[in-house]
Amino acid sequence: MAGHATELDAKTLWGGKESPFQTSYGKLMMWFFLVSDALTFGGLLVAYGFTRHDFQGAWPIGEETFNSLPFLGHGYPLIYVALMTFILIVSSVTMVLAVEAGHRMDKKGVIKWMIATIIGGFFFVGSQAWEWSHFIHGSEFGKIELADGSQAIVKGHFGELESFTVIEAGKHHKKGDVIKQDLMHQFQHAAEKGHLFALKDKLNEPVILLEDGSVAKIKKAADHEMVLIIKKSGKEHKVGKAPIKGKEAVEMYYSSLYSGEPNHVIYGANLKQNEYGPQQYGQFFFFITGFHGFHVFSGVVINIIIMLGAVAGTYHKRGHYEMVEKTGLYWHFVDLVWVFVFTFFYLI
Repeated sequence: MAGHATELDAKTLWGGKESPFQTSYGKLMMWFFLVSDALTFGGLLVAYGFTRHDFQGAWPIGEETFNSLPFLGHGYPLIYVALMTFILIVSSVTMVLAVEAGHRMDKKGVIKWMIATIIGGFFFVGSQAWEWSHFIHGSEFGKIELADGSQAIVKGHFGELESFTVIEAGKHHKKGDVIKQDLMHQFQHAAEKGHLFALKDKLNEPVILLEDGSVAKIKKAADHEMVLIIKKSGKEHKVGKAPIKGKEAVEMYYSSLYSGEPNHVIYGANLKQNEYGPQQYGQFFFFITGFHGFHVFSGVVINIIIMLGAVAGTYHKRGHYEMVEKTGLYWHFVDLVWVFVFTFFYLI
């Protein structure tokens, strides 16, 4: 009779020989693992949200922090992160297609779609490594402490460093030497130590004290569209006020940078200091995105192992592709977690 449900007695239902929900032991254990892992990620994100809510100053904004593209530089807010997210979601779709092919016992289909999933996973992991590198090294401008004690992040196009011309000899460089190698690294290292100066208080005649004790004039192209966004209030400039632009921004930035005072600029982020905001932001970013990245990398490795098993015909001989389905559960979980990480760190 249509719609009639067969009732099972307690002995059949709970006798131990069959799952009461017709779920295999392997899939059930995978769900237990995913629930426990979800609690771990949930705890981390709740801690991040509490820290952000409790912080009194200006918290970093996603489109201000993540605005770069490989080979194209700055000025593309959240574009690359959106691309990473899109690729990861597409890889979830290809995993669904691999599982569906397994249900049809389509060995070639399983292999094809798992290879596509693996490629998507590698792209995401590589992109996250690039993003970490960019986050660690920071922008060309850094975060600057202004004369009134306020701190500002800087947006705009940094003028190219063309050369350093030695005007006072040191241990390795003679007077008149023109240095054209590793300019940005030397410039930022000197800026952090307070080894940049302006001759006779002229910002267009800066000099740098190099590591060997020599002094060199800096030849640098002009910056364009510089904007100072206050992230920590001082005596005059406050958080939330309109950004400082144009000539005023240039004068304020370089007056501080060329003051000869150490620790007036911070480049990039690590566990101790952070160009983009408070120290806690960098710590949570590294831990949570790193923890998720570890999951993605682990998923890629597992996918490769399962794909090789499919190539060898192991699952076809068993008569089912349940291993592909269990791997798919893990991969979908990783994708779902990234949606929350993406929302917390980049959108809110």
